[in-house]
Amino acid sequence: MIHFFKKFFGVLFCALFMAHLAFAQEAQPPREWLEFVDGLKKEMIAKGISKKTIKKAYGTNTYYHPKPEVVAKDEKQTEFVLTTKDYLNVIVSEKRVQKARQHYQDLKKEYDEIEKKYGVPINYLTAFWAVETNFGQNKGKYHLIDALTNLSYKNRRSAFFKNELYNVLKIMDQFELKHEKMLGSWAGAMGHFQFMPSTYSAYAVDYDGDGVADIWDSFDDAIASAANYLHDLGFKKDEPWGTAVELPWNFDYRLAGYKTRQSVSKWTSAGVRDKHGNKLKLNPDLNGSIIVTDGRKGQAYLVFSNFRRIMIWNRSENYALAIGVLADYIGSDAPYKPAVSNNFYALTSEDILKIQKFANKVYRSKLKEDGKFGSKTKEAVVKIQKAAKLPEDGYPSYQLLQKIENYNPKVGFSVPVQPKKKSKMLQK
Repeated sequence: MIHFFKKFFGVLFCALFMAHLAFAQEAQPPREWLEFVDGLKKEMIAKGISKKTIKKAYGTNTYYHPKPEVVAKDEKQTEFVLTTKDYLNVIVSEKRVQKARQHYQDLKKEYDEIEKKYGVPINYLTAFWAVETNFGQNKGKYHLIDALTNLSYKNRRSAFFKNELYNVLKIMDQFELKHEKMLGSWAGAMGHFQFMPSTYSAYAVDYDGDGVADIWDSFDDAIASAANYLHDLGFKKDEPWGTAVELPWNFDYRLAGYKTRQSVSKWTSAGVRDKHGNKLKLNPDLNGSIIVTDGRKGQAYLVFSNFRRIMIWNRSENYALAIGVLADYIGSDAPYKPAVSNNFYALTSEDILKIQKFANKVYRSKLKEDGKFGSKTKEAVVKIQKAAKLPEDGYPSYQLLQKIENYNPKVGFSVPVQPKKKSKMLQK
């Protein structure tokens, strides 16, 4: 029996060792990767990064992974496209509102000078902090040299990520930081407010005066940097981001979108009211645009210049709405109410991809076929809705998808007349 177990474990050990050896051999960087990394280092040195920093960042590590997790994340598409209602209810939850209000009371006392200096209200900065890292709890644990090196290799956005890698190395060079400190999201976002390295290079502030703009571990530096960035974007302290509104039954949806910007008084004359149906209590001379992110069945919003500034931070309408709605809650004692909508169709990334392919084929729209519902895809949806004689609200409804499915190049969206069936008498 003892002989049996010795033989059994001997075979098992041999099998495990061979499996480990096979994995190690598989994980060995191919020549192409080594040449890429070597060329990358030389390129960064040519741009001004010191050899000392390159050695500190890479050492003997090639950062090679047979199947890089960060690349998989960059290519991944979500199965369902969240409506604004769903997104807001996830990001602006009752629990987060309560927690944000607690933080706001402390931040308002401690950072009043930052609000005065940069003209960005603390309730907005609190909202960004909440959404970006859950109040500093989720700053990211990816090693940025590793992540950005892999994302710079034969990636759909290689040039973008290579520039971000350069800025990470530049930060290390400037402040002589260790590469172990350079942690962030899989895409390279860093610190309490998730600055991309290029944003850091342009706007990071050493507010505490210790010689390093430390957006990871110094909240003084982090919040001042965020305020500095928003100030430079043109954020206006005394203006609202926008408000939820009620549209008249006969609203012309061709007026929706950022291309149409007119005064509150003109929108009021057109029948736009607040979400309770009352007259808008806003500066009548303030210029804004109507957006309907979930289509005519969802909530409409009248948005102003600060909303556009937030969208420069993150080019997502849902993100900008979440920041605005959360900031309003933080700066008031209004009771929490979840977002509601009458739109029940669960839009998928496959639906968006179908629309993008259709628009490119039929209208030569030159859309990126990525299954993501961006502003250009929304413009294409309006064009298709117009041709299909549907309300031009920019939202891909189930009805629109059916129209696309049954599209006939010869007659367009018109339903062809079916030939009459011969009677049984004539068939005989």
